[in-house]
Amino acid sequence: MAVPFRRTSKTRKNKRRTHLKLEVPGMVECPDCGEYKLSHRVCKACGSYKGEKVASK
Repeated sequence: MAVPFRRTSKTRKNKRRTHLKLEVPGMVECPDCGEYKLSHRVCKACGSYKGEKVASK
């Protein structure tokens, strides 16, 4: 089996792993209460969606 002639540097290893990271979902600020929420979903804090009250707490 082939063996690498030189050791892989830290920089090269890290460049290869740039896509292996956690991503934060698209969070937006609620226009009514100011809490962060997922976009296109009802706000968990105040129960509003698109400026209208749609759910009660």
